[in-house]
Amino acid sequence: MVAVAHPADRGLLSLEDVARRCGVHPQLISRFVTLSLVQARRDEAGLLWFDARAPATVARALRLHAGLGLNYAALGLVLDLLDRIERLEAELRRDGRRR
Repeated sequence: MVAVAHPADRGLLSLEDVARRCGVHPQLISRFVTLSLVQARRDEAGLLWFDARAPATVARALRLHAGLGLNYAALGLVLDLLDRIERLEAELRRDGRRR
């Protein structure tokens, strides 16, 4: 029988880890997953596992919610736009270095 690595052994964070790092209740993190504000994977038991970037994404969403008064539905759009801007800026920097 082949041993399957535990998600934490692969550097993934549990729901509780992300919630603790962000200082929020795990239910809020679950809600963010439902709204697709943060990405997660489910294991065979149905538990959520997150990559190392998840706490930063949650913190960003919380700042936008508090600072701009955006509702959670609008946060998805704003986070997507910010990610696109970051990718475009990175491409411009790469293109500038090539010239």
